[in-house]
Amino acid sequence: MTSLYRGQITLPVAPLGPDDPLPVPHRLLENPFELGADLPEQIRHGASFGRPRSMHPYLLQNNYPRTREPITLPTVVLDNGHLRATFTPTLGGRLWSLADIASGRELLHANAVLQPANLALRNAWFAGGVEWNIGTKGHAAHTMSPLHAARLTGPGGVPMLRMWEMDRLREVVFQVDAWLPAGSHALHVYVRIQNPGEHEVPMYWWSNAAVPEAPDVRVLVPATTAYATGYDGTIAEVPVPVHNGADRTFSTRSTDAADYFYDTTGTTHPWIAAVDSSGHGLAQVSTARLPGRKLFLWGTGPGGQHWQRWLSPDGPGPYLEIQAGITATQFEHVMMPGRTNWDWVETYGDIAADATRAHDEDWDAATTHVAGRVDALLPDAGLGAVLTEARRSADRAPEEVLHRGSGWGALESLVRSRSGQQWIADDGGTPFAPESLGEEQLLWEALVGEPRRGQELLAAADPATPPASYVVGQFWEDLLSSTAPGWLRDYHLGVLAHARGDDQRAEECYRASLADRRSAWALRGLAQVAAGRGDHAGATDLLSDALALADDQPTMLLEAMSAAIQAGAPQRALDLAGGAPREVRSMGRVRLLEGFAAHAAGDRDRAEQVLAEDIVIPDVREGELALSDLWAAVHPGRAVPERYDFRMRHP
Repeated sequence: MTSLYRGQITLPVAPLGPDDPLPVPHRLLENPFELGADLPEQIRHGASFGRPRSMHPYLLQNNYPRTREPITLPTVVLDNGHLRATFTPTLGGRLWSLADIASGRELLHANAVLQPANLALRNAWFAGGVEWNIGTKGHAAHTMSPLHAARLTGPGGVPMLRMWEMDRLREVVFQVDAWLPAGSHALHVYVRIQNPGEHEVPMYWWSNAAVPEAPDVRVLVPATTAYATGYDGTIAEVPVPVHNGADRTFSTRSTDAADYFYDTTGTTHPWIAAVDSSGHGLAQVSTARLPGRKLFLWGTGPGGQHWQRWLSPDGPGPYLEIQAGITATQFEHVMMPGRTNWDWVETYGDIAADATRAHDEDWDAATTHVAGRVDALLPDAGLGAVLTEARRSADRAPEEVLHRGSGWGALESLVRSRSGQQWIADDGGTPFAPESLGEEQLLWEALVGEPRRGQELLAAADPATPPASYVVGQFWEDLLSSTAPGWLRDYHLGVLAHARGDDQRAEECYRASLADRRSAWALRGLAQVAAGRGDHAGATDLLSDALALADDQPTMLLEAMSAAIQAGAPQRALDLAGGAPREVRSMGRVRLLEGFAAHAAGDRDRAEQVLAEDIVIPDVREGELALSDLWAAVHPGRAVPERYDFRMRHP
């Protein structure tokens, strides 16, 4: 019989601290790759739209260390006697582990620690398991945040885990339903995205599975070509499996990090599998709504290996990722019409292949064999029947709430109700209960439901305390504009204008906020506007004033130092660092900027001293070359030490 129960895991965790209180309405998201004219028109078109201006209204999750302590995390476990699937609903619903019970074989990279690193759209991300990414290119906004989770009866009468949340970037609702059919050797996952609004929105989804990497692991997929990125800013169509003289379906045969987006055109049930020399490994297959398939590898170079140890410092060993998405590559979006639902089924299980045949040099023979093993994982009626059955459960109300997610869905339900807009049914399959509303929604809930109380909260707000949260959209701009002027009201109006790219209006609102009461937050907003028009000296002045009011904000100091360096005033950057509280001044990223400023100011000894003290930056960014660049600038011609080498590509 299949069972569903609550559990827990205890492991070393670098705790995720509070969100950074400084909003990022101005920060354009990175898109470092150039899509050439030789790529298919469909891909170039899908990459030409949908990239959001920023992740606003989400705040960054950048407050975590490199030190770890034992912490117990709640889990939800599905077990049918053949497979045991362990989910972490408080961590984006990650499928942490998928284990074959009889053999004890772990099919995923089940990390031995939880060490956040700066790889996600909101900064913090951790390696391992299967994650669910929605919104835009990158690891999703919810990847280290709780989802709503509940138990209900699923297809075939077995218990099913449902997890859901509102994506604030696209204002849609997604749900992930997981169950283990009786007697099955495969986990079934039903995914649905609901766009309840009137307007179409750019959509993105990729399910990413981390699996063990080793020289004997081969990734197979029904494709003979792929679109490959080499982290040099280019994308090229390459043959599969052999490219540049090596079989790249064995990830350890690549020195540099790379993505391979496979062309699975014409495949009814797209699949991908990682098969080791025993013939075992994870296979993932889906219905046609999820055609994209990708291999990601870190490479065997020093930078890639450093990243592996950075993300999994205590094992269980290196990993690669096999991924599935709704587009051919991760540079694309596809427009999702209003009042539309999209759904599909994914299946995960042990491929249990003949290793000799799966590793055959004859690619067609190898993929034909593995395709047969993929079919063996599926029920006799096929995935189409599974999808039909899953849809019957999609709107079924939860039977037992297991975890609460954020209160933003409940707030949105209130907003849509008051404004007469379409929204998710409160008694449907993905309810957002009023009980989920919390401190982050307090002001906004009051403004909608109790305007007088909302006005009182705005008037009583202390400018020395950063606002708890932010909103986005015309509804909120109109609502705030209808309230009495004040420092917080005008500041929020400035952020809203800033988020939609109206810098002139944003500046007016920030200045109105400061005219009422002076705050570090409005000064910082003005600084971002100044920096956006290239006035880095003016931005430095404004950020210096902001720091005088809030010197405990590391991001404020980093922005001030960066502005000073860009303004050609490195000594001022050094002075700003020197005036910061000790706990802020000693942070790794502050020390990094100190090194750059010292080098720019001609103080080589100070720059050398900074590097000699072994800078540790917990949130070093994927692809960030700042540490190796500083080393090369201060020590030209000398090899970059391993501790500073995070390069994805090597000369």
